Amino acid sequence: MKITSLIVFAASALLASDLAAKSSNATSGSTDPGWPRERYQDGTRLIIYQPQVDDWKNFQELTWRMAVSLTPKSGKEAVGVVEMKGNTDVDNVSKVVVITNPQVTGTYFPSLDQATKEKVDQLFKSFVPSTLSISLHRLIASVPKQEAPAGVQLNNDPPKIFVGYRPSILLSVDGEPVLSEVPKTNLKFVVNTQWPLFFDGENSSYYIPVGQQWLTANSLDGQWSPTKKLPRDMSKVPEDKQWSALKKIIPPPAKSGGVTPAVFYSDKPAEVILFEGQPVYAQIPDTQLTYATNTNSVVFVFTPTQQFYYLTAGRWFSAMDLQGPWTYATSNLPADFAKIPASSPASAILASVPGTDAAKDAVLLAQVPTTMTVKPDEAQAKVKVEYGGDPKFEPIKGTSMAYATNTQDKVIKVGDVYYLCLQGVWFMSPNPQGPWTTAKSIPQEIYTIPPSSPVYNVTYVTQSTNPDGTVQSSYTAGYLGAFVLGAATGAIIASGSGYYYPPYVYHPAYGYAGYYPYAATYGGAYYGTAHYNSATGAYGWSQTAYGPYGSATRGAAYNPYTGTAARGATVSTPYGSRSAAQAYNPYTGAYAQTRQGSNPTAQWGSSYVSKGNQSATMGHYSTANGTVAGISGSQGGKAAGASTAWGNTAVGKTSSGNMYAGHDGNVYKNTGNGWQKYDNGGWNSVDKASSSPNWSGAENAQQRSGSGEANTNRANQGGYNRGSQETSRPSGSGGYNRSGGGGDSWASQRDDLQRESQNRSRGGEQSQRFQDFQRGGGDRFGGGGGGRWGGGGGGGFHGGGGRRR
Repeated sequence: MKITSLIVFAASALLASDLAAKSSNATSGSTDPGWPRERYQDGTRLIIYQPQVDDWKNFQELTWRMAVSLTPKSGKEAVGVVEMKGNTDVDNVSKVVVITNPQVTGTYFPSLDQATKEKVDQLFKSFVPSTLSISLHRLIASVPKQEAPAGVQLNNDPPKIFVGYRPSILLSVDGEPVLSEVPKTNLKFVVNTQWPLFFDGENSSYYIPVGQQWLTANSLDGQWSPTKKLPRDMSKVPEDKQWSALKKIIPPPAKSGGVTPAVFYSDKPAEVILFEGQPVYAQIPDTQLTYATNTNSVVFVFTPTQQFYYLTAGRWFSAMDLQGPWTYATSNLPADFAKIPASSPASAILASVPGTDAAKDAVLLAQVPTTMTVKPDEAQAKVKVEYGGDPKFEPIKGTSMAYATNTQDKVIKVGDVYYLCLQGVWFMSPNPQGPWTTAKSIPQEIYTIPPSSPVYNVTYVTQSTNPDGTVQSSYTAGYLGAFVLGAATGAIIASGSGYYYPPYVYHPAYGYAGYYPYAATYGGAYYGTAHYNSATGAYGWSQTAYGPYGSATRGAAYNPYTGTAARGATVSTPYGSRSAAQAYNPYTGAYAQTRQGSNPTAQWGSSYVSKGNQSATMGHYSTANGTVAGISGSQGGKAAGASTAWGNTAVGKTSSGNMYAGHDGNVYKNTGNGWQKYDNGGWNSVDKASSSPNWSGAENAQQRSGSGEANTNRANQGGYNRGSQETSRPSGSGGYNRSGGGGDSWASQRDDLQRESQNRSRGGEQSQRFQDFQRGGGDRFGGGGGGRWGGGGGGGFHGGGGRRR
């Protein structure tokens, strides 16, 4: 069997998740309808505003507060703050957090007398549902950011960067070319490439199809030119099912219908910056930056120095000339990058600028685990590992362990035991071929595998045994190749380790030669451009990408860590000769398969499994809703389909505007001309007040109810530090204690509200981008939604109406 990587590490997961979203058709509760939300019950109207997170402990226990408006039947509106806590489950397919067991820990209605306050408190509690859902992007933006985790030691050396000014392709061969015979012909083909690349020994020439035409050259790095004359044995090639997709262009069509592209050759992962003509730049307001507008690549110029900056795989590289030399530049970007306004089409790159809120969101999102509950017997019965010949192992440098080189699966030898990490679940066996049993625990030595190893990503998968005998497996974004990269001013998410691992090539006694590639950080083999999806974490493809046995025409990709996306009209990605719609993920060994309008499937060992629109084996977005191949989904996946009693309908801006729950127990809103506070049944401006108003009369202990843990002692606190300040909640404290003269100044309160307003806006925009992608719609960056900077559907650079390369 010929193993062919799509090079782009996320391809299979992206394809599967995209079609899963289409087929699910927005399951009830699995999308975020927006905020605020309202509900009527027995004539009472409740409006709740977006939760503001105080803490999300271990991504399982959430504490939050929110502004509410409660209007009893035949009563007056009561506006206040509610503090709550609950448990969370993350549905990584729908990007929704389901809050279960929500409990009220405090209600604050400063304008009500005690008797009325107690009635409103009980009335509100009657509205509390069993579950509540919120967009993961909204929640991530709202979570107080602690210090970023220490970045891992990645290889940040620049790849080979080609620059083109007319239609071009990157002819990428994975290491030194390896030739193998095409049976029943005098032709050979290059085994270790994505392309259907042939060699004719009679005239010592290479041939490659690009679009509807063939190109030829005497050497791979030589001058390629179009040809209508193919070797005589080429007519036999499509007779073999492995090459049947080439039948349409053998012999070459009389009219190719396309321009002849330039060919850039590389035997290592490389990148192409492809302009449409000479570069055209646009100024970014309030900065000294310009960005290139006539390329799918992310290219900036810092005008004071005329230095170029290029973003790929989440890393920045800089050069004084587009032709290089390029150097790693993430750690010393000009400060103007962080000043790019949100209104700019270029703002999507902020997730790759250390220190920005968008980058902090991306780093936090990468730490959110995907958790699966595994039924050991059922899971292990599905496992099968295939090797190219007898199992072969290489040492993992710096350890006593070894890893299997001639399989796409991650098999690691620890002592006399073999451990297999397959689709985010660990198995073990005394033999490299199995049989395999579901591992109950994992040796700590495995977590010492260095980033320089091709199996490093398995260190992001943990496993433990539950009391009922099931096994809980959990992984974070590092398993999928998205790693935290540290810089002096913060951290970002980088895609891939940056290390290059030569593939394992094998020649079986019968059949085709094949090779086992490793996930590549850079590049791909594309007609058009191999575009890295602007910010961090996802490769996609546009127009036509050719593999050894067929092509991918246009396509789709979504970056779960930043919300950027690109979408095309159709996907037809071959994996070997098995199907015209499969993709392979070399990081996880996952396969995805789909046909038009059908649900996706994934491969577990050598068998295919599916369950509705989600699967435990789909990579990026896997949560396993239900039981799939012995892996039952987390409560998050199940709960996401349940109705949420707090309104599936968002309301527009009410007369009270977009409200915020202040840390002082008061409700605020931003009118656009300043902040106002709700006080004594009306709204009063606070921006015009003195910088340090007397807060002692704002409320008192008798105006509050709820458990003692909801009350906060802030004596001498002097402001609320969301990033690091722990809130003291002594039992029975009886209210905010501001004795001592410190207290909360309006300046610090306003700064906090401004920050939360920005968080809400940023999270809402990311949530909207993701939902647009699910629906196939557009966003403001992508025209019809396939824009270079993000977006969803069928237009822009990468969409169905995208530019022909």
